Amino acid sequence: MTTGLIDALEAHSGIVCAIGAGGKKTLLYTLARVHPGRVAVTATVHNPFFPESLEATEVVDRAEALEARLEALGDTRLVAYACVGRKAGRNAGVDPSLIRRFHDSRGFDLTLVKADGARMRWLKVPKPGEPVLPPRPDTVLLIVSARALGEPLGDRIAHRAERVAEVTGAGIGSPFSPLHMARLLTHREGLLAGVGDARAIPVINMVDDDLRLDLARQAADAILDASSRFDRVVLARMRDASDPLVAVIRR
Repeated sequence: MTTGLIDALEAHSGIVCAIGAGGKKTLLYTLARVHPGRVAVTATVHNPFFPESLEATEVVDRAEALEARLEALGDTRLVAYACVGRKAGRNAGVDPSLIRRFHDSRGFDLTLVKADGARMRWLKVPKPGEPVLPPRPDTVLLIVSARALGEPLGDRIAHRAERVAEVTGAGIGSPFSPLHMARLLTHREGLLAGVGDARAIPVINMVDDDLRLDLARQAADAILDASSRFDRVVLARMRDASDPLVAVIRR
């Protein structure tokens, strides 16, 4: 059930950010559609135009005009906002401090934020300055794709594959294993870099078949064994919109 996904991801209220690779936008848009309260969707980085399927009221403008535009919407349930971008097909990111201000002043129950990019890959290691989080995020979702498990590590599956190799110990061209995925999620230079003290929840997405489910469970167990930072790992498949939550693996 989609309500189970909200529970698993601690996405009832506050500012929830998604970082990593492997379905950030789809996950955030799914949460936005099913959440019963007043929701904002935005990004601190360049982001493709919001899809029509989101069925949100859009506000795309200069940064200095956003607050007045949002205020004019009153209590509209689902709002997607961004700054005007210079890249074809993309909006520009919103200043992180504005996101916190808008969340508090406009009375959103939940604000969902895409806080980095991965160029459509399934894995990534952040560069310096990433992720771009709003002040005091309530939850940060660390996303990876189960499709990477068993695949040769390289540019086809990973954004900054060489850095992924350095952080995880995986060899370029060698299969990316559940243990490598655990290292990516628990290493101080992996997806935890820049998260600070925010509540962090690993999400293994694209668990689309039994083989990936078995590998994802192995990765989840290794993540919980390797770090006391997490109390759960969430397995999901966003392509099943009616039931995107696969499992919650707890310690």
